Amino acid sequence: MELYSVIKEPIIDNLKCFNKIFDETLLSTNHYLSQIFVSMNKKGKQMRPILLFLTAKAFGTINQNTYLSAVTLEMLHTASLIHDDVVDESDKRRGIPSVNAMQGNKVAVLVGDYILSTAMLKACSTNMAIVHRIAELGRQLSQGEIIQLRNSSAERVSEESYLEAIRLKTAALFSMSGELGALSVDATDDVVAKMRLLGEIIGICFQIRDDIFDYFNDNVGKPTGNDLAEGKLTLPLIYALSQYPDDKMKALITKVKTFTITTEERAALVEYAKEKGGIEYAQKVMFDYAHRAKEMVKEIKQPEINRALINYIDFVTNRTT
Repeated sequence: MELYSVIKEPIIDNLKCFNKIFDETLLSTNHYLSQIFVSMNKKGKQMRPILLFLTAKAFGTINQNTYLSAVTLEMLHTASLIHDDVVDESDKRRGIPSVNAMQGNKVAVLVGDYILSTAMLKACSTNMAIVHRIAELGRQLSQGEIIQLRNSSAERVSEESYLEAIRLKTAALFSMSGELGALSVDATDDVVAKMRLLGEIIGICFQIRDDIFDYFNDNVGKPTGNDLAEGKLTLPLIYALSQYPDDKMKALITKVKTFTITTEERAALVEYAKEKGGIEYAQKVMFDYAHRAKEMVKEIKQPEINRALINYIDFVTNRTT
């Protein structure tokens, strides 16, 4: 059986119910808004809701709070992507034109705000513990974006600052998936904390894998070197620069930060990172985190959920899109 199917198998009916609630929540009586939602409604692999449902099922019975938590989290994620595309001036999202590319930045920001507000309204139907964590997540995502922007203009970007930005952005959503899954079924504080950490570790793996994509010409929804075009330095290049200093490459990094780098110069940095072992190093860091996550999953005694989560981690670290 395909890895992705194995992951979803224990919660396939829950995902169907989740998608129904999510689509109904985004329905709008405003025709203009509805058109925008339809145009952007190309669902990804729903990795965060899957993690949330698997975590909930590992420690209790999936209930209304679980569904509402999943919908709220995915809507918050959707809003953050729309805002990120405005900040990054991206014209593609999952292989289709982004909202800002189709409607302009002003409309995109307002659509993101609309979805964010709708998410918070949905959260209000759960309980105060979940509402509090969702509100905190919104603050974390903004903080992560600010740190990433700071890194873009910093003279030197360290591995530590790179990982800090990941934890507050991508990993925060996965961390919250694990935490809300446990919270929604009234798991113990100890379990909630462990699932929060498990989600964070998986999220770090997810982002490192995503960053590695940017060094290859695979069909992953963004062109090679796109992160550099947006002023972002990721782990493969950070490692190469720290271990094998090169004045010519440092000069190109300055051009990355001032957004004056050419396509050819971006390609030179990509090749430099590859030649100096940056890809291998990033993979090692990712698989070290993955091993740590699998060790945590072993503590879950439900064989079906344990198997799904182990496969989930393998899918995250070995995915090709």
